[in-house]
Order: sequence, then structure tokens, then C-alpha cells
Amino acid sequence: MLDQLVKLVEQNAGDAIVKNQAIPNQFNNAAIQEVAGSIFNTLKGQAAQGNLQQVASMFQGGASQSNLASNPMVKQMIASVAGNFAAKFGVSSAQAQSIVAGLLPTVMNQLVKKTNDPKDNSFDLTNIMKSVSGNNNLDVASILGQVAGGNAKSNPLGALGGLAGKFFGKK
Repeated sequence: MLDQLVKLVEQNAGDAIVKNQAIPNQFNNAAIQEVAGSIFNTLKGQAAQGNLQQVASMFQGGASQSNLASNPMVKQMIASVAGNFAAKFGVSSAQAQSIVAGLLPTVMNQLVKKTNDPKDNSFDLTNIMKSVSGNNNLDVASILGQVAGGNAKSNPLGALGGLAGKFFGKK
């Protein structure tokens, strides 16, 4: 999945990274890797904290780029990447924030669109969820059902317990 994310960031990094004079050319690939790695690591961290429903809901289509920019996970990604850009690539904190705040929501928007496009198999929500959770037996359909209002509304504690069991591989 990380390789696919790197390609997606590369496709969107033209003005933000590659053509940006603030980031020296020798750092372009590292900057692209930083953005892709942050997306993956943030999603993985959220999964590790048991926030699989929040991760899944972000991919449930209909999310606009402005909605994604205000999503707490995307904000966390922006803050992480901006801090790393400033430290690693010699750009000011303000420049780093501007670069990342413009690029990351665009990349996430493309990721969500690709995940929801039945004609595009480059990203698949089931594989994303399994990858970030580290659990190949994860019942993604059940999580999506809970996001859509299945068991979570009628019995939120049972749904959370069931979700935790699925996350840790128990049936």
C-alpha cells in the first residue's frame, strides 16, 4: 500500500514539492516519501488505537476536499508532515504548513475517490483497512456496516467490543 501511496503523492506533488523553490530538488523524493509515509502511519496509528470506524468513515465517499482538510486525522497528518518538512528540508514552519496544507487534502481526496471508484482498483478499502490494522482476517464489511449505522446504533458497547475482537483477530 505504501508504494501505491507514494505514486499517488507523486502524481499530485508537482507544484507543492517538485516545482516549489522552497524545497531543494535533492529533497523532492524524500519529501514525497514523507507525505506518503505520514498518511500510512497516521491511518495505522488510528487503527492501533481502535479507531477503525473513524478510518473507514473517512473513506465512505462524499467527503469533499474541504471536509477532509478539517478531518482530525488529516489535520494530524498535516501537522506531522509540516513539522518534518521544516526539520528535514530546511523550509520555514510557515512554508512547510502552507505546502502540506495544500497538498495533503488533495492527496487524501484522490485516495478517497480512488477507493470509491469501482472502475479503479489501485486502492481498495478492504485492503487499506487490513493493511493499516495489520490484521488480514479483519471483517471490513462488518466495520462498514457499523459506520453506516448497523450494530453501533442499537448497541454501541457491543459493537465496540465486537470491533475490538475483530481488530485483535478474535471471532
